[in-house]
Amino acid sequence: MVQKEKKSQGIFERLLNWTERAGNALPHPATLFALFALGALVFSLVGHLLGWEVIHPGTKEIVRPVNLLSKEGIHRILLEMVDNYTGFAPLGIVMVAMLGIGIAEKSGLVHTVIRLLVLNSPRHLLTFVIVFTGILSNVASDIGYVLLIPMAGVIFLAVGRHPIAGMAAAFAGVSGGFSANLVLGTIDPLLAGLSEEAARILDPSYHVNPTANYYFMVVSTVVIAFAGTFVTEKLVEPRLGKYTGETEEAEMSFNRLSKNEKKGLLMAGLAFLVILAVTLIGIIPENGFFRGVDGGLMSSPLIKGVVAMLFITAGAMGLAYGFATGEFKNDVDVMKGLAGSMKTLATYLVLVFFAAQFVAYFKWSNLGIIMAVKGADFLMSANIGLIPLMILFILLSASINMLMGSASAKWAILAPIFIPMFMIMGYSPELSQVVFRIGDSVTNVISPMMSFFALIIAFFQKYEPKTGIGTIVAAMLPYSIVFLVIWIVLLIVWLLLGIPLGPGAGIHYNIPA
Repeated sequence: MVQKEKKSQGIFERLLNWTERAGNALPHPATLFALFALGALVFSLVGHLLGWEVIHPGTKEIVRPVNLLSKEGIHRILLEMVDNYTGFAPLGIVMVAMLGIGIAEKSGLVHTVIRLLVLNSPRHLLTFVIVFTGILSNVASDIGYVLLIPMAGVIFLAVGRHPIAGMAAAFAGVSGGFSANLVLGTIDPLLAGLSEEAARILDPSYHVNPTANYYFMVVSTVVIAFAGTFVTEKLVEPRLGKYTGETEEAEMSFNRLSKNEKKGLLMAGLAFLVILAVTLIGIIPENGFFRGVDGGLMSSPLIKGVVAMLFITAGAMGLAYGFATGEFKNDVDVMKGLAGSMKTLATYLVLVFFAAQFVAYFKWSNLGIIMAVKGADFLMSANIGLIPLMILFILLSASINMLMGSASAKWAILAPIFIPMFMIMGYSPELSQVVFRIGDSVTNVISPMMSFFALIIAFFQKYEPKTGIGTIVAAMLPYSIVFLVIWIVLLIVWLLLGIPLGPGAGIHYNIPA
């Protein structure tokens, strides 16, 4: 019996090793986009020579490939390369959002809020709070990985529970619940920008707000937090048993808030209340200054300019906290914090250059429309229905996530193909985006390609020195399976009820005549 178990474990380890090697064999995401851009050029020539054509579902005009390797195409590539980059929708959105969140993070506000949430929670709610806080931590990029996960191990140890269970719960929230949140984070404008670029392949006037999936993600936050709590307490922790390693008392108490930090939180809270009061004054009266030109809330700059509001709110709260605690002593400290937040985008800025060229070539060549129409025709002839179609897309996204870690890189590849395809079938870009986000989240915790996977192994090894990839996957697989099932059920209920995914973001799309 033991030998059989070892044999099966060996097969599992070999499968994981193969997955790791396959993922590592892929080029850098920026290199991938450069290759995709070259591929778009080559296929524009191939399609032109083969005489590909489709009928545009909106204009009813015949659409043929545009040869980008012609004289006119090469001129356009050279003349518009810079504009492709600077005009790429996600670029400015992400940079502005990161400036505001960068102030809040560099001031220490985000760090303190996470500690406050976790350390002041009742013991019987501890697991729920850790998973829930892990989900919320995504608003500040990667801080959940480097702060909350090791902290959760220390906290579980302090209350006599297995530290691995605490870290698994935190990891499930931070990574498995990556797409959920109660507030907008950097991932929302980033994905919305990519979705908008893809939607404009078919509909040049289409706009995707960063709030596109907000309603669904708010509900998902609560659902995934409860699911993560159930998995931790009923499946993961019983399997781990009682922890018998050594405790480190000094480490368990280092997270208490100081008077200075409490003062900073008070000032940050006052800054938030001021912004909230101004916002309410601007939207409650019928002629409020934050209402749209038509007097409505959906056309309000609060919705369309949500990234600007994110920058102002996070920045103001970060400044209030930073100056109250002494972390910021003058404007030079603030600017250093802003510069530091921009440094984290260095790799992203390189990747976006090549992604922008790929998306532009895909659009110019008409390959996006041609593939969308052909793919939509095939799927409509298959007649599998909306719910099975979306489930298949979730499984596709989840599978790709096992080989490619970056959510934005994956969506930049998938969006130009699937968004126009689903739009032709009558489904909105916002729906395509939310379905991708589900698939992208559920396998994060078991994907060796996830950028923080090696760090998670190091955290686990502190308490279990023999921890390897298989250990992590074995601990996290229950979360992955339960999150997948729960999220699919939630999506099915959402689709059957026809609830909007976010403000002004419905499920269906009608092609303009």
